[in-house]
Amino acid sequence: MILCDIGNTSYHFLDSDKDYKEDVNIFNPSIIKEKVFYICVNPKIKIVLESLDNWIDLARKIDIKNYYETMGTDRIFACEAISDGVIVDAGSAITVDIVKNGIFDGGFIYPGKKAMKETYKNISSALNYEFNYLLDFDKLPKNSQDSISYGYLKLLYSEVNSYNIPIYLTGGDAKLFSKLFPKAEIDEMLIFKGMKKIIKNI
Repeated sequence: MILCDIGNTSYHFLDSDKDYKEDVNIFNPSIIKEKVFYICVNPKIKIVLESLDNWIDLARKIDIKNYYETMGTDRIFACEAISDGVIVDAGSAITVDIVKNGIFDGGFIYPGKKAMKETYKNISSALNYEFNYLLDFDKLPKNSQDSISYGYLKLLYSEVNSYNIPIYLTGGDAKLFSKLFPKAEIDEMLIFKGMKKIIKNI
């Protein structure tokens, strides 16, 4: 069974236990003849895949009433993978989703580190620092780097920890944000686990 999570830059495949990525600008999905179960947030690729009978869109198997109409399919399938927890997907944006007793309880979207770093830099070149993910949030900062780090990270840190349920980290910056949440579980296969769960129920 081949699974594929398609984003704006890559096809992320899971073929049995092997995962790999292909560039969306280069890869031709028609070369795969086996059945592929996929989710896709890339509108252009979606159009291409609709003409391929062996590519099956799992997003159509989801009851959207359990979520909300404009919610990204990657977030939905990550939520489907767990029964209880806070999912922090740290990518271009940081999405935070809460699942309790197998039911999506809501979530929010936060700027990713690159976007927020650019925001501070655009305010003033004097604020062009890397973020300090090991900051002590029990003390107010007394230098510029820690001040912008506190402003960016404290809200996220406090909100995620306030639920007192397991924390799951995924996305390209998951390891970086694990410094903020050292007890969190890093799981890059979370979306694929959600996809497998849905396939079992088809």
